[in-house]
Amino acid sequence: MALKRVVVTGLGALTPLGKTVDEYWQGLATGVSGCDNITQFDTAKFKTRFACEVKNFEPTNYLDRKEARKIDRFTQFALIAADEAVKDAGISKENVDVDRVGVIFASGIGGILTFQEEVSNFALGDGTPRFNPFFIPKMILDIAAGQISMRYGFRGPNYAVVSACASSTNAIIDSYDTIRLNKADIIITGGSEAVICAAGVGGFNAMKALSERNDSPSTASRPFDKDRDGFVMGEGSGVLVVESLEHALARGAKIYCEIAGGGASADAHHITAPHPEGLGAQNVMKVALKDAGMQPEDIDYINVHGTSTPLGDIAETKAILNVFGKHAYDLNISSTKSMTGHCLGAAGALEALACIMAVTKDIIPPTINHFTDDPDLDPKLNFTFNKAQQRTVNAALSNTFGFGGHNASVIVKKYVA
Repeated sequence: MALKRVVVTGLGALTPLGKTVDEYWQGLATGVSGCDNITQFDTAKFKTRFACEVKNFEPTNYLDRKEARKIDRFTQFALIAADEAVKDAGISKENVDVDRVGVIFASGIGGILTFQEEVSNFALGDGTPRFNPFFIPKMILDIAAGQISMRYGFRGPNYAVVSACASSTNAIIDSYDTIRLNKADIIITGGSEAVICAAGVGGFNAMKALSERNDSPSTASRPFDKDRDGFVMGEGSGVLVVESLEHALARGAKIYCEIAGGGASADAHHITAPHPEGLGAQNVMKVALKDAGMQPEDIDYINVHGTSTPLGDIAETKAILNVFGKHAYDLNISSTKSMTGHCLGAAGALEALACIMAVTKDIIPPTINHFTDDPDLDPKLNFTFNKAQQRTVNAALSNTFGFGGHNASVIVKKYVA
């Protein structure tokens, strides 16, 4: 059976840099930090008091008040970004077969805010089990996929993907595979996360994973900088409409790019730390390249996982040098987490979106907040520090790695008829 070609025909984003794709890309291209002091809860007693929040978010600007109350913040994000993507793709019940339109969506954690609120209310009460009837359907992380399908009546494949911070990259790969195997015409895919709450920040603080640079939130996310001290929490949602090329052409859809391939691997090493030589990262990039039928020299840009952790940035750099050899020095590399923070289960979709825009616009978004070179990193690598760079981007690779040793990479390239 001949595999179908798969293209991207719609995009949606709700991010710390802006509430639309255009605003998000403008923030990335101009090197804006989305980090500031946390507004969603009192952080006075927390080690970390800042994050990359979606600014001035009011769900009732997008959703009916009753609807908004029945869903967690992460699902609100998902529905809003999906709405932008579906409209951008020009999808309607008149030009698609809804039985062949699916939703494969991701979150790393799901409704943690709902869980925190319900359990706290019970613990502070008199022991009487007074739980919100929407507690469970608000909390479960597959509900975003379900809600998107119900909103539009899409009856194709529908499920959630979870692999920690690799979740939405895995969702994109699953969507790509579903379409190229002709099991659907269109998949709405991506991820959403909303974990900036006491439980989320407190939990990551306890692991010593977060930056504690409270005196300078906007410069706290410092991938590949000598003085990086942990990642910065982010939130938001990124959504892609992926579609068979045949179907997209038949309905006259605009095409952003083609998905060339994807891969997944495991570190099989440690619950949170990467393999010190980046073996899992090496393997996943090799698998993605093989799946795409591409050579290392075909890649122009890598949007790295680049979380701003002492161990992770070094391991990923070692992996890139191993896989790409001399061509590594011709690549542009950047971590957009320097601007968005780490959006966990939504990171893969938002970073794939950054790659798509890089391929479309021929602009590499920067790694901001670079102040001091790290002597443990190869100085000849181009990390696109502090300022965007223009170059022809024929193909871009996005890396995402998750706690548990989950690795996923996806490659996008310019569409050529």
